[in-house]
Parts: sequence; C-alpha cells; structure tokens
Amino acid sequence: MSMFQGLTEKLSAALKRFRSKGKLTEADVREGMREVKLALLEADVNFKVVRDFVKTVTERAVGETVLESLLPAQQIIKIVNEELIRLMGSESPKIEIAAKPPTVILMAGLQGAGKTTHAGKLALHFKKKGKNPLLVACDVYRPAAVDQLKIVGESIGVPVFSMGTGVSPVKIAAAGVEHAKKHGHDMVFIDTAGRLHIDEEMMREIQKIKDTVSPTEILLTVDAMTGQNAVDVATTFNEQLEITGIVMTKMDGDTRGGAALSVKHVTGKPIKFIGTGEGMDALEPFHPDRMASRILGMGDVLSLIEKAEAAFDEKTAAEMERKMREATFSLEDFLMQLRQLRKMGNLNQILGMLPGVKPGAVENMNVDERQLGRIEAIVLSMTPEERLHPSEVLNGSRRRRIAAGSGTSVEEVNKLLKQFEQMKKMMKQFSSPGKMKGLFGGKMKIPF
Repeated sequence: MSMFQGLTEKLSAALKRFRSKGKLTEADVREGMREVKLALLEADVNFKVVRDFVKTVTERAVGETVLESLLPAQQIIKIVNEELIRLMGSESPKIEIAAKPPTVILMAGLQGAGKTTHAGKLALHFKKKGKNPLLVACDVYRPAAVDQLKIVGESIGVPVFSMGTGVSPVKIAAAGVEHAKKHGHDMVFIDTAGRLHIDEEMMREIQKIKDTVSPTEILLTVDAMTGQNAVDVATTFNEQLEITGIVMTKMDGDTRGGAALSVKHVTGKPIKFIGTGEGMDALEPFHPDRMASRILGMGDVLSLIEKAEAAFDEKTAAEMERKMREATFSLEDFLMQLRQLRKMGNLNQILGMLPGVKPGAVENMNVDERQLGRIEAIVLSMTPEERLHPSEVLNGSRRRRIAAGSGTSVEEVNKLLKQFEQMKKMMKQFSSPGKMKGLFGGKMKIPF
C-alpha cells in the first residue's frame, strides 16, 4: 500500500463530482464537501479537524468568484490543496541548530514507534550534511535496547555513548553531552526509554533529562499506523514535555494517513520528518505542500528530484550523457546506472511520486526488486569485452554460459540484450546536449 492511498482514492472520487459540472451551485459544493468529509473521517482524521477543514473549504468555495469562474472545479481543488497545506503547517519546519555546539536532540515516544531506529536515521541524515553526530543510549529498561542502538550506530558509522543499564538515564544523558563537547560532536541524539503506554514515571524521568541537558529540540516519534491514537499520544507528550516537533514513522505502511493530517492542527507542533521505509536512509524532511500534492494524486516531483540528486553522481551523469550522445553506452555503464537507481530507494514509492500515477496503479505494476538483481547478475556474468560489445561477440554458447553463471535462463539473457539494443536506438532520438541527464534521470525505461 502507498502512503495515503485510501484517502487519495476517496478524495479523488469526491472531487470528481465537481469536474462533471460546468457551473456549480452552492448546493453542489455542499454535497461534494459531504463526500470530502466522509473521505477524511474514513482516513482516521480527527473529527474536529475534519469539521473545521470542511467548514473553511465550503466557505471559500461558495464565494462568488469560484462559482462564477470558468473552471469552478479547478478552483475548488486549488482551495482544498491550499487548506490541506495550511492544515499540515504551511512551512517546511527545519531542525534548530544550536548557536553553540552541540545541538542536543531529545528523542521521546512510546515503545514500538521506531524511536531508536529513527534516532539513527536522523543521525545519518545530518552526517550526510557534514555534521558529526553522537548517539546516546538512555533506554536502560528495555531488554537489549542499548545493544540495538549500538547496532544502529555501527550500521551508519555513528558512535554510540553508553554506560550500561545500571546507571540513571539522567546521568547518562549529561555524561553523553559532556563526551560530545570533548570529542567534537556537534549533534547529540538522546534515545530515551519508551513504554507501552504513557505513565507518570516515564514522564518524570524524561522531564529530568530535559531539565539537565536543556535540549535544542524535543522530537516525539509517533507511529502513523496507530491513527487517532498517534494524535492522542502527541497531545499528551506535548502537554507534559513541550515537544518542538514530531517524527511520523511507518508512513509507507499507512494507507489512511489521518494522523499526519491531524497532529499539527491538534498539538500546534509541526511534523519535521517522516519515516518512509525500513532502510536507514528511508527518512524525508516533511513538506506540507508536497504532501498535499501527493494526497490529491498530483505527485511529488520535487522530492523525486532530490532523491535522484542524492543518488546520482554529477560527474558520472555528465559522462553517461556524453556516451549516450556518442552511442558508446555499454552494459557496464548500464549496470552503473542501475545501481544508482537502486540507491534512490523503494521503486514503488519512487513511481508513486510521479504526477498522474493513480493510487493503486503502482502496486498493480508490481515492480519486482528481485528482477533488478537478476539483471545485475546477468551483466556481472559477462566479461568486460562482452559488456562493451554485446551485439558483436555474444554468440549462443556465451549466452548459455552467462545464463548459467547468473542463475537465470538464456531467454532472460536474450530479453535483456534485446531491450538494451532498443534502448540504445531510443537514445539517438534524444542525442542533443542537455536532453539526457543519465539513463534514469532522462528519458529511459528500465528493461524489465
């Protein structure tokens, strides 16, 4: 399931009734907005949030300028888009960086929301931006929590400060910040203990940590899949701890999305990041305008471009463009581009960011990640000469050898070679400078 799939489908159906009419009456607007209201409630959006949202959109939509405009349906979709953005916070909130290092980020949340993992994801995010982060293990209650953070830290190359499980979390937090100052760490992520439910002891402890280390940010990790409960948790934490922002996890599995639409309006605190998958790099800064665009099925091209820029090496892309223009693009180059594409993350999510891709359509396409692995295996089973000149040197016996070496069939090898040749022909159509930015940054298709 893709993010907001259920909501996108229902909103699209509700807004479609506006498109079928040339002119709209106030009654048309109110009838259509009832459908929008139901779509939002079914997506587990907070009732008060839905009520206020529908009231505002209706008031704006029944204004004379909309009803008398040439394209009233487009005007209403524009209003819905603007109000969705306002609902989720309008601005794209940034993490505050302390004037004097280190910036201390206190991670809070219930057990199972993904707090430890997302402490690591955030550390990696800022490491890529040139920061020198430190993770601090303050969860001394959950079995193996310290070990889990160490495994996370090791996987991303970020050190973990710990003092075992017999020390007070308040002391560990204070010592961790001192350690960061002495060793040049300019960002500290403090992983605190979670509970299965909010209790007084938990709140008292995290309050003491807050008072002791004076964090720059207090980020609450909430599980998007818990829907309305996520909003209730955020409200309680905010009342007792004064959080500065929210990290919404498991957004890749949530087909309703109600929590993301409700939490800013209810708590007044912004979503700063969203977790979009299991990988340590599956974390995105939250942009209300881009999210509104995704919800309305209009894609998210800016996030797609950012993912591509992060994955694609500029010099390599320029070299690929030259090879394509000069028709010297080989299977070796193709393999390199395939690997860069895979670095962008889950392909279904990437395709879901394209405008005009209907909700559910990506799932039906079933982009098989294993197929990419088979393609890679086929190319790796070739000699350098075979990769450079496949059409000239790959006879029947060589193709059988490649199939055996890659654990595939001769048919699969032939299919890849055929599609690669078709792809090279297609390149000639776009051979003028500037038209291609690398194989997958330009006009090409993956040969599946």
